[in-house]
Amino acid sequence: MRYITFALGKGRLAKTALKMFEEIGITCEEMKDKDTRKLVFVNEELKFRFFLAKGPDVPTYVEYGAADIGIVGRDTILEEGRNIYEVLDLGFGACRMCVCGPESAKELLQHHEQIRVATKYPKIAKDYFYNKKHQTVEIIKLNGSVELGPIVGLSDVIVDIVETGSTLKENGLMVLEEVCPLTARMVVNPVSMKLEQKRIQEIIARLRDVIAEG
Repeated sequence: MRYITFALGKGRLAKTALKMFEEIGITCEEMKDKDTRKLVFVNEELKFRFFLAKGPDVPTYVEYGAADIGIVGRDTILEEGRNIYEVLDLGFGACRMCVCGPESAKELLQHHEQIRVATKYPKIAKDYFYNKKHQTVEIIKLNGSVELGPIVGLSDVIVDIVETGSTLKENGLMVLEEVCPLTARMVVNPVSMKLEQKRIQEIIARLRDVIAEG
């Protein structure tokens, strides 16, 4: 029996996913060792392998078959646009992708004027403004705190993930429009889905039961 390999987005996503896996009997004791320097963890008995990766890399590992299954936020799936199957909404890590800015920017969004948008998610921002709003925008890619964009005059608005909105409030910004809701998702490599259909479908079915039970 070949190994089924999981790529987990580092941080809270991986921790919550592993708890969920434990509920369906998928465990990996090696991963609980906080001092380990290992990069790949194995459950020899169940023939499962796990590794942690930065969120944006998870769809890449899955697309190229280095991982059969990935756990990643929907924002990353939309931004990366990889050839993978999105098979399950895991229901945790809920937040929203939003257009945010000062209250004065509301008007700019209504009149379809050309505006500057700062974001870590250029693909999502472009799709929203060009295909849904039909508004021409100049998109500026940032890697750090995008909230700075409108404050220092780099951009009119930002497109970013909003959880509580407290950072926005503290900096005189607000949610102006919602782009889409986001949660953690399970993704699968298309070839793995054919080769290991029975085992993967079983994992999906058992996770569905856990989600349904809440």
